[in-house]
Amino acid sequence: MILLSDPRLQQLPIHESGEPLVDTSSALLLDSRERDSAGTYSHVRSNVLDRLRFADRTLPKGTQLLIIEGHRTTSEQARRFNLYQQRIHASGITDRAELHIRTSAFVSPVDVAPHCTGGAVDLSLADAAGAELDMGGPVNGHRTGDERSCPLEAPGLSALAQRNRQLLVKAMNSAGFVNYPTEWWHWSFGDRYWALLTGARAAVYGPV
Repeated sequence: MILLSDPRLQQLPIHESGEPLVDTSSALLLDSRERDSAGTYSHVRSNVLDRLRFADRTLPKGTQLLIIEGHRTTSEQARRFNLYQQRIHASGITDRAELHIRTSAFVSPVDVAPHCTGGAVDLSLADAAGAELDMGGPVNGHRTGDERSCPLEAPGLSALAQRNRQLLVKAMNSAGFVNYPTEWWHWSFGDRYWALLTGARAAVYGPV
């Protein structure tokens, strides 16, 4: 499993495409739980939105993507990283290297954070009425101590939750996204993590 603490990520170059950030709410179902004061949470790079729309169209009738969060500012990313790191430290992890790795399992260090590029999106599935489907655990479950259900291949999932996760995997993979395996809801394209997993020579999105 490749984590966002992997030193290879920082070694990958970024060939910035210059694509603008665009609002997902114009085309897809948007959830408000991660709304920020500036409204950046609903934005992704333009090509990412095109790919999300493609993924959405591949889903079975009556099922749709539910966008939770896209772009995140570097200041907000730093705040979340420090907050989760403090929680891990309070649990008894004091070694600096181990603390960094444990924190990075769920919250990316700012310098390689996919969300800060506009290339990453947290999302779930919903029915035609907009009600979220059973995914076997909540988005951002690590915040409430539900880390066990967070990995894409988490053990003990119900048959329904497994089916829904596989629907999401099929749709997102078909659109060229990669998953961060500790978080079933996190998918990205064009960032350094995507580049490392796909073997691309460079990322096409840097922080914006």
